[in-house]
Amino acid sequence: MKIRIGIVGGGNISETHARAARAIPGVEIAAVCGSNKEKVERLAREYGGTPYTDYEKFLAHKPMEMVALGSPSGMHAEQGIAAARRGLHVLTEKPIDVTVKRADALIAETDKAGVKLGVFFQDRFKPDLQRVKSLLDGGILGKPILAEARVKWYRPPEYYSGSKWRGTTALDGGGALMNQGVHTVDLLLWLWGDVAAVQAKMASSLHKIESEDTLVALLEFANGAFGTLIATTSVFPGYPRRVELSGSEGTLAIEQDLLVRADLHKPDPTLIRNEPGDQNPSAASPTVSDIRGHQAALENFLRAIETNGQPACNGREGRRSVALVEAIYAAARSGTRVSVSR
Repeated sequence: MKIRIGIVGGGNISETHARAARAIPGVEIAAVCGSNKEKVERLAREYGGTPYTDYEKFLAHKPMEMVALGSPSGMHAEQGIAAARRGLHVLTEKPIDVTVKRADALIAETDKAGVKLGVFFQDRFKPDLQRVKSLLDGGILGKPILAEARVKWYRPPEYYSGSKWRGTTALDGGGALMNQGVHTVDLLLWLWGDVAAVQAKMASSLHKIESEDTLVALLEFANGAFGTLIATTSVFPGYPRRVELSGSEGTLAIEQDLLVRADLHKPDPTLIRNEPGDQNPSAASPTVSDIRGHQAALENFLRAIETNGQPACNGREGRRSVALVEAIYAAARSGTRVSVSR
């Protein structure tokens, strides 16, 4: 099946989407749209497609079957709704948008239009993480007890000062949690289940931004387990993400996107495979050099279009992380325990 894709955005992540699209046989980049004319024209020259700075003219481009949104987070729902009304499938960069209300509006509009909606949460397509998911679903840890997730990353001051939208409430929806930590929020929800209530503290400890660069949250999972979550861009030099999940039968530890420890009452030495994982330097840089995760997410979305199925991370799945982040921010602002909306 040949499919023509429209790339929305002219920054690093849109180039990642373009590289992923070009790596898939049968996919053609039809058009590229963004507010920065020079960046859009460069992407179009390098990866193909007609450049646009006017979004409505871009949506009218023919032929085109879907869009990949790499614009600022607070624009995803608005742009996705406009695309859906044109009959275009929508695959958006994380998060689906910056509020549950906007996420729900986008989900409703894509349902109404009969088009597919997906979110780039590429962790769900990493082979080792899929294996961990299968192990957990099979009950390898027994009764869930504790989850610990650490996203102790670093971004230099110019990461924020050189951007019109990063760290802003309107377009980034928050700071370290909504932008960098949201992948790990989705991973926890996917692996360990829903969170019922949260408490949190946050601050702008290093960077001069509207939102937080340092956050710590206490999570109460619906399965009875407790959890802690750290999300920061203020910890130099930045450390690999680590997630530890403990139950009555032992502990699994994930670093980056690999299972690195499996300490179980019934040991299984075959669980640690020492395979190469994600090569992106995420802890210290926003640059995406390894596109395999994005390519897998795009391929999954294309299969959903072709088979009239559902993407592995559809709109409703993508909404879960926004609902949890929204509750964490509310808890940090109020200093109270906050229930997570469903």
